[in-house]
Amino acid sequence: MLMKRKSTETGHRRKFLAVIDDTPECSRAVIYGARRADRTSGGLVLLYVIEPTGFQHWIGVENIMRAEAMDEAETTLGRFADLARRHSSIEPEMVIREGTRAEQITALIEDDEDIAILVLAAGTDKEGPGPLVSSIAGKLAATFPVPITIVPGTLSDEDIAAIA
Repeated sequence: MLMKRKSTETGHRRKFLAVIDDTPECSRAVIYGARRADRTSGGLVLLYVIEPTGFQHWIGVENIMRAEAMDEAETTLGRFADLARRHSSIEPEMVIREGTRAEQITALIEDDEDIAILVLAAGTDKEGPGPLVSSIAGKLAATFPVPITIVPGTLSDEDIAAIA
């Protein structure tokens, strides 16, 4: 059961959560979340999820793969944190978790009572809005613990600035 959100209580602030991945539209969610957080005196949390590889044959190789995945996560988060800083005065929180993406998103929201809005960006290709948007806005939407903002992947930086 999800704990009560406390983002409106004294000593707390509303946080926007953006999930970081390798999709081209990810930057749209980060910029929107950063600008919206900045305008509303909120915060921005950037989440990178390292998904299980299923490779468990040799522990040494698995440890190397895990270390490489962690390095990639830190580098990618750093790049998106810089993007958020360029578009706002927000200093984003960076979180790395291991597991399946949907489970880790929900777990982080459960752990941080100030996260009040999940910001995702829709894909721009013919295959639909993207797997994360499809899974969360589709099957999970009825039971998801916080509102979901879906930013069109085609919006320019200027378009986002005008609406955030």
